[in-house]
Amino acid sequence: MTGRASVRSEARLLVPALMFIALVVAAVASLGAPLITSVATTFDVSLDSAQWTLTAPLLSGAVATPVLGRLGAGAHRRGAILATLAVVVLGSALTVLPLPFAGLLAGRAAQGVGLGLTALMMGVARDHLTDERSSATIALISVVSIVGAGVGYPLTSLLAELGGVRAAYGLGLAVTAGALLTAWRSVPRAPQGRSAHVSVPSAVLLAGALFLVLFLASQRSTWTGHLRVAVVLAGVAVLLLCVWAASELRSTTPLVDVRAVRHPAVAGANLAMLVGGSGMYLLLTLVTRYAQTPHGAGYGFGLTTFVAGLVFVPFSVLGFVAGRLTPRVRTVVEGPVLLAISAVVVGGGFVLFAAARSNLAELFAAMGVLGLGVGSFSAAMPGVILAATPMSETSSAMSVNYVVRSVGFSLGSAIGGLVLATGTATGELFPDGHAYTTAALVGVAAMAVTALTAITLARRRPSS
Repeated sequence: MTGRASVRSEARLLVPALMFIALVVAAVASLGAPLITSVATTFDVSLDSAQWTLTAPLLSGAVATPVLGRLGAGAHRRGAILATLAVVVLGSALTVLPLPFAGLLAGRAAQGVGLGLTALMMGVARDHLTDERSSATIALISVVSIVGAGVGYPLTSLLAELGGVRAAYGLGLAVTAGALLTAWRSVPRAPQGRSAHVSVPSAVLLAGALFLVLFLASQRSTWTGHLRVAVVLAGVAVLLLCVWAASELRSTTPLVDVRAVRHPAVAGANLAMLVGGSGMYLLLTLVTRYAQTPHGAGYGFGLTTFVAGLVFVPFSVLGFVAGRLTPRVRTVVEGPVLLAISAVVVGGGFVLFAAARSNLAELFAAMGVLGLGVGSFSAAMPGVILAATPMSETSSAMSVNYVVRSVGFSLGSAIGGLVLATGTATGELFPDGHAYTTAALVGVAAMAVTALTAITLARRRPSS
C-alpha cells in the first residue's frame, strides 16, 4: 500500500516539475525580446546586431531539438536532460558576467539549446503517467512552451528598467538553476531496453540546413539588400535537406524517422504548425510593435517596454486556460477539427486587430483572443501527432514539430517586418498605419490556410 502511495506521490510531483522545466526554457529563450534596444545601447552595437540575441537561441534550439529528440528515445534521456540544463545554466551565467557582446551571444545560444527539452518532457510524461494524465500533461507542456514567453516579458522589462540588461538576464540564471535542481530531483530514468544512436553526419547536415532556413527567415535585410546571395543560400538549404532526407531513409538508425514524419496525420499536422505558427507569431509581432510606436507617428500608444509587456498578460492567462480546457474538449471534438477551430479563433484576433486598435482595451482584447486560439491549438497538436507515433518515438516526433514551429515563428516575424517595411515611406522611421491592416489581412489568410489544412486532415482520418 505504501509503495502505491509513493508512486502516486511521485507522479503528482512529476507533472508540475515537467511543466516548470518547459516553462523556464521557453521563457529564458525569449528573454531577449524586450531587451533589444537596451542591448544595443549597453554594448554600443546596431539594432540589427542586437537582434541576434533573439536569433541565436532560435538557431541553436532548432539545431539541438532533433538531436535531443533522438537521445530522448534512448536509455540516457535523464542524462541528456540534466546535461542540457547544465548548458543552459552556463549560458545564463555568460549573459550575466561582464563580457563583451560576443560573450552575450554565446550565452544566448547556449540558452536556446534548452528549447529542445520540451519534446523530452513530453516523452517523460507519456512513459511515466497514465494515458489520461499523460495526455493532459503533454497538452499543458505544449501550451506553456508558447505562453511562457508572455510570463517573462513584463518582469524582464521591469528588471531592465530598474537594473539594466545584466539584471534582466540575471532572472534567467536564477530560474534555470532552479530548473536544473528540479530535473535532478524529479525526472525519472527512461524505461529499460531502449537504445538511441545519434548519427553525427546526419546531425551536421540537418544543422546546416536549419541554420540557413532560420537565418534567411529571420534576416530579411539579406533578401532586400543581397537578393542573389539569399537565393543561393536558399538553394543550398534545399539541397542539404534533400541529401539529409535521403540519408535518413537509408539509415538503420535515423536521427528522425522520416517515414513516420511522412504519415499523413503527422505531415498534415506539421504543415498546419508551419503556417499556423507563422500567423500566430505575426500577430504577436504586430501588437508589440504597435503598442510601442510613439503618438507622433499618427497611431500607437508610445508604451514603455514594461507596460508593453503587460499586453502579453491576457495572451498568457487565456492561453493557459484554453490549454487546461482542451483535453476535456478533445473527448467530444477530434484533434484536427479542434486545430481548425483554433485557427479560426486566431484569425478572429487578426480581424479584431485590423478593425479596432484605437485604444489599449482593444489591443488587450486582440491578445486575449490570440491566447485562446494559440492555447487550444498548442494543446491539441501533440495528440494529433502522437496518435500516429509509437510511444518510444514520442520525443523524436515532437522534436520535429517544434523545429517546424521555430521555422514558422521566424517566418511570421520576417513577414511582419517585410510588410511593415514596405509600408514605410522613404525617410520615415515608422510605417503607415494601413501597413498594420495589410499585415493583419496576411495573417487572416495564413490562418485560413491552417484551418483548411486541419479540415483536410480530419477528413483523411479513418472513422473509429
